[in-house]
Amino acid sequence: MSEEGGPRDDEGPVPGDYVERILTARVYDVAIESPLDRGEGLSKRLENSVWLKREDLQPTHSFKCRGAYNAVALRLERAGPDGNLTAVIAASAGNHAQGVALAAKRLGLHAILVMPEGTPRIKVQAVAALGSEVILAGDNFDAAAQRARELAEDLGYPLIHPFDDPDIIAGQGTIGLELCRQHPNPIHALFVPVGGGGLLAGIAVLLKRLRPGIRIVGVEPQDSDAMARSLRAGRQVRLDHVGKFADGVAVKEVGREPFELCRQFVDQVVVVSADEICAAMKHIFDDTRVVMEPAGALAMAGLERYVSETGCRGETLVAITSGSNLEFDLLGYVAGRVEVGMASLRGGTPRGVPAS
Repeated sequence: MSEEGGPRDDEGPVPGDYVERILTARVYDVAIESPLDRGEGLSKRLENSVWLKREDLQPTHSFKCRGAYNAVALRLERAGPDGNLTAVIAASAGNHAQGVALAAKRLGLHAILVMPEGTPRIKVQAVAALGSEVILAGDNFDAAAQRARELAEDLGYPLIHPFDDPDIIAGQGTIGLELCRQHPNPIHALFVPVGGGGLLAGIAVLLKRLRPGIRIVGVEPQDSDAMARSLRAGRQVRLDHVGKFADGVAVKEVGREPFELCRQFVDQVVVVSADEICAAMKHIFDDTRVVMEPAGALAMAGLERYVSETGCRGETLVAITSGSNLEFDLLGYVAGRVEVGMASLRGGTPRGVPAS
């Protein structure tokens, strides 16, 4: 992990700027301060004190409303009363789209949301229910993002990127602020799901300033591990293809700004299998009676993988349950893979990637 304030070759905010951006982020017009709940069953089984940061309880059942609202509200503020900002455009695998749709509705704007054709129906319907225009394009996030860029250029509306945007990163970083208030005692490690890297970057840049003793661990699926590969290579790596099981993190290439921040402030990235995610979904359900979507249980799967690999006991570990927008038809597959995932978490080969 490099020193804070080291040389940067882009024009994004320097790390110190992010603390102020996070402290002043406009998220609570729509977001709640999500609870930090102790997982009693998880703690007993893993022999550690396990806590869940319940972002699945947000109004959109995902953390994404934080960054989305902050970004849209600040775009409107910067445009000023004579800016004629009437609409925004975004591409999303689902949860960012819901966040942008909610922000647009609250702020009196029109929103055009471009989503992959295979996006779970529950996410598409939720966006439409908020009054936004939905366009289905392409078979993955990158194809949808290209269509959104084209529309933004043609129509002249601002594009609200789901992760490669300082306002988005700052909005997501407010989770780190809440964690500091909610758990002032020492935390050994925090586990954060990784798609494009905005959530991980925002939390890491804040906590490494305020609580540097917390180990920041990103978690990715084996078939969407762009951040792990990028950190290993020391540059952004673009995947040829991504899996669709954890659709909320199915991104071929992480954002430039998140990558630069994660390279400086993230300690490790853990990679898990789809079966291990299924097992984590069941384990979270046992404690909360809530079924997470695969991406929502990703951090918990990483926590379990970390405990299996390191053998740590008696530590305080926190996982972010990032979303619960699950397509109901997926439950049969998940239930059928739980035992395989549990066996994998009890053994298997190490999958940790140091961020250095």
